[in-house]
Amino acid sequence: MACAGDASQTCGSSYRINIYQYLGTPPNSNGKVVVAHDGFALNVGSSSWQPGQVASAYAAAVGTNFKLFLSFDMTAISCGDAGSANLLRQYINNYANHPNQLYYQGKQVVSTFAGDSCTFGQGDLNNGWNYAVKQGVSSSVMFIPSFFSDPSTFSSNWAQDGDFNWNGGWPMGDYDVNFSSDQSHINAIGGKKFIAALTPMFYTHYGPNSWNKNWIYRSDDWLYNNRWEMLIQNRAQIDIVEVDYGESHYVGWALGPDLAGADAWVTGFDHQGFLVMNKYYADAWRTGTYATITKNQVFLFARPHPKGAVASNDPVGPPNNRDWTDDNLYAVVFAASSANGGSLQLSIGSFSNTFSVSTGVNKFKLSLSPGSPSAILKDSGGATLITFSPSNFNYVNNPTTYNFNYYMAASP
Repeated sequence: MACAGDASQTCGSSYRINIYQYLGTPPNSNGKVVVAHDGFALNVGSSSWQPGQVASAYAAAVGTNFKLFLSFDMTAISCGDAGSANLLRQYINNYANHPNQLYYQGKQVVSTFAGDSCTFGQGDLNNGWNYAVKQGVSSSVMFIPSFFSDPSTFSSNWAQDGDFNWNGGWPMGDYDVNFSSDQSHINAIGGKKFIAALTPMFYTHYGPNSWNKNWIYRSDDWLYNNRWEMLIQNRAQIDIVEVDYGESHYVGWALGPDLAGADAWVTGFDHQGFLVMNKYYADAWRTGTYATITKNQVFLFARPHPKGAVASNDPVGPPNNRDWTDDNLYAVVFAASSANGGSLQLSIGSFSNTFSVSTGVNKFKLSLSPGSPSAILKDSGGATLITFSPSNFNYVNNPTTYNFNYYMAASP
């Protein structure tokens, strides 16, 4: 793994996985995850079963170049008294000398989700975090948290070695993703390390009697592709790119629901196509150069029903912000030279259109209509290169329950 702009450093693209989802299989069990990602950020809370899961993840990585680092979920870990630091220190010390622990510029990388109100009984944030992760540990720690406070304060937070802009991976309103949030964080941290967020989409659907999280963020217009491209364009300012797992962010197969009940909108909604895409972009992130595409491939993704649909049997109700999305079938074509000057015929239900294709990454969209999608890629002479019709996806106008997750399919 090479850090953008500094080939002597160890960093790259990581995948944040909740320890609940880690099922004990090696991270390279089918060869895909290691190729697409450089490591896992292990999202850790305070439950008694989690140390065993963390140990399994580190053990499975042995013998590979796959890196792991700890990210403490401070919404689940108490941090008001000095004794609360013991859990964090124990984790840090346990894996400081592990061969697969991520070190960056000679320091053990440690992150968080939240934690900007923690003091660990030391009177303030800086003394608290310095006490918790930099004292009583056997290594030198690089602390790069995801705090949700004003980023203008981060440069003066002397215990904080960097910033993870958690909400930078998706637009926070009815607009497409951009780099402005990241740039504001980068400008504010005064040369400290920066982790950028990446996601293919955001959807969560828990009711008030559960986790009470029922909303989407706009994930349209090829969010994953466009976000990767802007991160690669700005790679000199970024140290690590991190992809989350929960809230339908998963890239690849779903290892299990992020929280109880998520299987209702995750089961049958594969994201392995995003994992295939990821290698192309991750390689460009590592090297600064996009590889020449040598294999033609078509990717299709869409939601299963209109944004304004009325579900017949959903006790949770429609998600907030659903008006921020569009009813489109999205297509991405990775086109080799054989497809240059050719065309893609894209169809779903009663809608169809034909688009011109050139070598490289092509992005197209078509309004959704009830039915299953199909795509035909032809060369410049009209000969068919790919016929692709995923059979296990069907767009309907009248769903039983709401689901704003993407179904994603990639041609062989």
